[in-house]
Amino acid sequence: MIGQERQDQQAVTRLFSHLEFDGNKFQHQPGSVLGNTALIVGTTVGAGIIGLPAVTLPSGIIPSTVAIIFVWFYTLLSGLIIAEVTLNIMRIEGIPHLGLLAIVEKILGKVGARIAGVAYLFNHYALLVAYMTKGGEVLTTTVNQVWKLENILPHWAGTVSFSLIFGSMIYWGKNNFIEKLNEIFTIILIMAFVGLLLLGGSQIQSSQFLVQNWTAIGGSLAVIYVAMFYHSVIPLVVTQLEGDIPKIRQSIILGSVIPLLMFLAWNAVILGCVTPDIIQLSPGHERIFDPLKILRNGASGEWFAMLLSIFSEFAIVTSFIGITYGLTDFFKDISLITKSEISRLPLYSLVLLPPLSLGTFNPTIFFQALEYTGTFSISILAGIMPALMSWKQSQKPEFFHSNHQTLVPGGKITLIFIIMGGIFLIGRQFQYITIYKF
Repeated sequence: MIGQERQDQQAVTRLFSHLEFDGNKFQHQPGSVLGNTALIVGTTVGAGIIGLPAVTLPSGIIPSTVAIIFVWFYTLLSGLIIAEVTLNIMRIEGIPHLGLLAIVEKILGKVGARIAGVAYLFNHYALLVAYMTKGGEVLTTTVNQVWKLENILPHWAGTVSFSLIFGSMIYWGKNNFIEKLNEIFTIILIMAFVGLLLLGGSQIQSSQFLVQNWTAIGGSLAVIYVAMFYHSVIPLVVTQLEGDIPKIRQSIILGSVIPLLMFLAWNAVILGCVTPDIIQLSPGHERIFDPLKILRNGASGEWFAMLLSIFSEFAIVTSFIGITYGLTDFFKDISLITKSEISRLPLYSLVLLPPLSLGTFNPTIFFQALEYTGTFSISILAGIMPALMSWKQSQKPEFFHSNHQTLVPGGKITLIFIIMGGIFLIGRQFQYITIYKF
């Protein structure tokens, strides 16, 4: 059986090898585990980490740690399922690279693709709204602190400024320039993160580890789910690693474990520095309450406040760049299908203006945007859809023979677990809307 699996992997590698012509001959350039691990880490670590402390604060460090690990395990299973489905599509269809939405269409048909497309649009627009509002807020807060202003700049000015600065950078900048700039931003992000852990670790109150409210875990799951989302790049990872199952598995596991450790450390440090009773300052608005404001304005020290602003802003910027590119590629694909070419200015206007408008009129929408995109869009794209694709794929006659690749154990029991998890999140959010909004 192991020998047969290795033969199948070699067959896929021969079909989808990366070859580069150097002028004399073709050179085999396979993707590396390290490079694809970095791709997953970079995709995962973004603005979602900023929203963690606000939603995990009511439950405490230990319960929220358990919740983060549980969501990581869930997203790991669903990520491996997407890799499994992608690998089998590559082998059967003979196509070297397909995006997530194209894979959905090939397995679940046009109806499934439309549902996934709507979820994809909602996810990206909601995240852009979140990034513009939070990025603008951090920007105005920093300006006010540097220039010793008393909150003179309004929130909408920050949202517009953030969008104009970084939106223009993406619009005018060439891809190579943006890629190098993003690498610099990522280095700054990591340095600020390490500095925060070192400074914040010395301020943790050991009594905070005794605070436990297990019933409050449910309110944090959706935002944690958003923070753990990296599934849209998995088809690219499968292609770059040429269908090599051990390398794919290693990249996904390592690429998700590193952000997990970062999230756990960040969550413990922030919650260890902020007492839960401060949430009473904003009664009835737990999902809007932002403990980062308390840390930035509190007795944590100027260096801590500065590093917190730097980390927050660059975490948002790096995510903003990726999501903007993802949405522009989505509309480019639609224009190719409909054979209606769209020029650069209308394209970026379509991507950036709708979330900018909503963010300008509702500058406090950051946490709601993260929660709703995690509940609906990501539950579909990274939960229900992958499990349904794997289920349907396993029913097809061509997958009954030994060439069917499996990366996730448990069969249909695992798939049912994934589907029920997505349905649970969606059902819980509908219940919240019914009870608290009406």
